[in-house]
Amino acid sequence: MAGDYQKELNQMIDDVESKVIKWRRHIHQNPELSNREFKTAKYIEQHLRRLGLEVQTGVAHTGVVALLKGSRPGKVVALRADMDALPVTERVDLPFASKVKSNYAGQEVGVMHACGHDTHVAILMGVAEVLSKQKDNIRGTVKFIFQPAEEGPPEGEEGGAELMVKEGVLQSPDVDAIFGLHIASQMPVGVIGYRPGGIMASVDDFRIKVKGQQTHGSAPWNGVDPIVVSSQIINSLQTIVSRQLKLTKQAAVVTVGSIHGGVRSNIIPEEVEMIGTIRALDNEMRQQIHTKIRKIANGVAESMGASVEVEIPMSVHYPVTYNTPKLVEQMLPTLKAQAGESRVILIDAITGAEDFSYFAQEVPGFYFFLGGKPLNVPENEAPAHHTPDFYIDETGMKLGVSTLTNMAIDYLNN
Repeated sequence: MAGDYQKELNQMIDDVESKVIKWRRHIHQNPELSNREFKTAKYIEQHLRRLGLEVQTGVAHTGVVALLKGSRPGKVVALRADMDALPVTERVDLPFASKVKSNYAGQEVGVMHACGHDTHVAILMGVAEVLSKQKDNIRGTVKFIFQPAEEGPPEGEEGGAELMVKEGVLQSPDVDAIFGLHIASQMPVGVIGYRPGGIMASVDDFRIKVKGQQTHGSAPWNGVDPIVVSSQIINSLQTIVSRQLKLTKQAAVVTVGSIHGGVRSNIIPEEVEMIGTIRALDNEMRQQIHTKIRKIANGVAESMGASVEVEIPMSVHYPVTYNTPKLVEQMLPTLKAQAGESRVILIDAITGAEDFSYFAQEVPGFYFFLGGKPLNVPENEAPAHHTPDFYIDETGMKLGVSTLTNMAIDYLNN
């Protein structure tokens, strides 16, 4: 009987694959930036209502949440997909390539699903369709969470998983566990990558304003040069990771990504601003980095006659994405049953960040990577995420549907 049921489920997943690809192409061609996913949300909502699910919209601005209640009482499992695109102009030659332009930070920009969130949405839409036909075989409830603004809300706005949690998305009914996946453009199709414990880093952006005294460039002794002060601060910040953290414990990164100051070659400006990012895989190390950045910036500035303002975080602040080890152990057989034992691989933690971490802070969570690289493309030639050439092999999406579908059923029924 169990074999017949699995065969029937597999057939449903095969049948929905072409729809998932169609949905993905539509979303890819019509991308929307964070907190502005209005058409995407409507597209998802219409699909979920056609399936007869209980649907809630406007969660954390544009989020969509749906409930599927099984025929018998039991636990509640949540499945999450993120919806937003990026301010990137697409360069991939596809018939469904994005031509969309929008406004970002006061500039007109191209908009592209350059991180694969379109595949996440389409996969979860497929999972919802399959599971909606399996009510009689489900013990408990499935909560589908379509989340906006994973890439971070616009400056001055709240959003993403943090706001969803604040608005109670993990309650009514209370979620017992949550699963999520991320397509990986440099991992081969058919492969799943996982890791118990910390799998993705925390992220905090920062801003340092260095204030000096403006003067003529020919007579620097008449002022205080904030550019020179900034350069010393940047050099010193690099010693936090290389000389002050126990790197045998976990990795960490401090990067200054932008520095601005001055308008003319012969004027030493009054102020310089730099912004950057902090990544950590350990919460204690994360706090140490914050403290050391403040101490270094203030100390260097004071020693050179300048002053500083340090802002951490400036806007983005995601915790470590943590996979509950017991939940990973419980669900690993399901992953191996879907992909094959040799294609479920233990991976190193990465210093990229994910706001799925806010969900996994509240309830047990399991977040994994789904291969999306064509098999004939060498890994070092596969375009990275967040680039104009980002590309996903759509044949890998069916494994995403089958994995999340079976994880939900196995978690609830076993």
